[in-house]
Amino acid sequence: MNNRIGVIASDIELKNSIMELFLEDVEKGNIIIDILNPDNMEEQGKILENKGAKVVVARSGSYKYISGTVNIPIVHLKITTIDILQAVKRARKYMKEIVLVIWDEVYFNYDEWKDIIKAEIILEKFKEKDEIKEKVEKYMVKKDDVIIVGSGIACAFAREYGMDNVFINAGKESIYETIKYAKELVDNLEYEKFKTEVLKTILDGVHDAVIAVDNEQRVILYNERAQELLGKDVKDIMNKKLPNVFPSLDFMIDILENRVDKHGEIKYLDDLIITTNTSMLRVDGNTHGVLCSFQDITKLQKLEKKIRYELNKKGLYAKYKFEDLVAHDPIMKETIEKAKKVGASDCTVIIYGESGTGKEMIAQGMHNISQRKDSPFVAINCAAISENLLESELFGYEEGAFTGARKGGKPGLFELAHGGTILLDEINSISLNLQAKLLRVLEEKEIMRIGSDYVIPLNVRVIAAANEELKRKVDDGSFRRDLFYRLSILEVRVPSLRDRRKDIIPLFSYYLNQLADDKANTFINEEIEEKLVNYNWPGNVRELRNVAQGYLLLNEINLDEGEIIKHDNVDKNSFKGALDLKEINKFIEEKVINMLLKQGLTKTEVANMLGISRTALWKKINK
Repeated sequence: MNNRIGVIASDIELKNSIMELFLEDVEKGNIIIDILNPDNMEEQGKILENKGAKVVVARSGSYKYISGTVNIPIVHLKITTIDILQAVKRARKYMKEIVLVIWDEVYFNYDEWKDIIKAEIILEKFKEKDEIKEKVEKYMVKKDDVIIVGSGIACAFAREYGMDNVFINAGKESIYETIKYAKELVDNLEYEKFKTEVLKTILDGVHDAVIAVDNEQRVILYNERAQELLGKDVKDIMNKKLPNVFPSLDFMIDILENRVDKHGEIKYLDDLIITTNTSMLRVDGNTHGVLCSFQDITKLQKLEKKIRYELNKKGLYAKYKFEDLVAHDPIMKETIEKAKKVGASDCTVIIYGESGTGKEMIAQGMHNISQRKDSPFVAINCAAISENLLESELFGYEEGAFTGARKGGKPGLFELAHGGTILLDEINSISLNLQAKLLRVLEEKEIMRIGSDYVIPLNVRVIAAANEELKRKVDDGSFRRDLFYRLSILEVRVPSLRDRRKDIIPLFSYYLNQLADDKANTFINEEIEEKLVNYNWPGNVRELRNVAQGYLLLNEINLDEGEIIKHDNVDKNSFKGALDLKEINKFIEEKVINMLLKQGLTKTEVANMLGISRTALWKKINK
């Protein structure tokens, strides 16, 4: 570590005194001494700096003239009253009039000491080096009667004019204290430099960009990350007024003026979007400026996308696209075309359809055709989970929120779907209490985990699905009207399988080929095809898939005969069979129930009209 001290000695005597006191330091090169050159005073400090000095020690004249010429501290070896008195004492031996030539800044009160000195002193003070020669020349006419007492320059002029002179030496105590102070200063400078380098290394190593200004709005801190984001080199920024170099950071000036810290704010800087934390720089209660740390949200979004990708690998993705759907029937083709248009938007959607019609596949197709296709797709069946568990699944919870809560808490499905899509299947089954919380999420675009005291912002598209008309539930008071209108921005209705009969055989063949192994029999004859087409499929596509799997295993079609529509083309004169009144009544009953429901009646109202219980009506509908 270089702790070198440079000294500009006024004369050889001062140099010898320093060597006597600090011989070891001089020999090791820790102290380097140059004799004062009156004709080159301004350059002597720079010469010592170039030799590696970290501090320069100089007496009054040289101290003044090297100030501002070097980039290192200057320690003043001052002329003290004791130094002057010692010089005057030596001058008295000459028995001549004493002329004391000293810098104007040197303090010496002759009136306080004249009774002790017992000698007449003419005091000549000067402010500039050029005045010294003039002060000495004044006494040339009586040079034999005076003695000049002063600095090295004054004594040099006196010698030039043949005048007696006494140099004001620095006392050994002053020399010792000054050099000791210079040593401490160098050590402190090294320590401060070390701390500065550590701070710089830390600031340049952090992910945040950091910039600070003082009370005059000048930039005093600007780390490497800030240079990367803002695109300007540190040499063009430091000590410049912030509004002149970064007008877009004017919010820092607002903080400086208002004295109020701001955290977590989002700001727009030309083509950058940043999140900022801005605080006052306070020391001992006094304000010294403002510091701002910020991050480029674009980088955070990329990191978030990586996390979402990892989540997708765990199954939070949409498997199906619209081209994966089997659609030969015109009504299904029309439904898919509408779903494509709806999916390409970013609006909330409600999908209606009976159980097993493929509402989730339609939702996945919507996700995969949207701009969110590279982000998570999360689906949950709201009817399959109890209300309390559903809330924690949707919104997540903090550690200790309830008995059995996972250590560290758990993110909810809304959090996992951030940036992507969440499907709330059978939303018609959720309670009014949970409907209220869901409405807040949709309106505020933020959630709060159970047991938490802070909100989490969200960017999620919501697709809801229902197997009954929400409007009827609104009318009977079991579904919130405001939530209904918030969900029903766009609607898609998936037809039942019995309403798209041209898709039955293609779908059945599709599942046979998908489920079959190499040796399985995937052939179906006309009789089987007729059975399949004439079946009502109360379980829709889900039931058809199960029947296909049974056919592969048992080579037979197992259908509820009561759900098969009879198409007997018989002549009245040649009628050989009897009418099945039970099947006719069942068929009529089904048509009546469907007609009443389509007219907007609730299930309770339909059950009352038919004179049966609501449970019995449910059984008939589910068949």
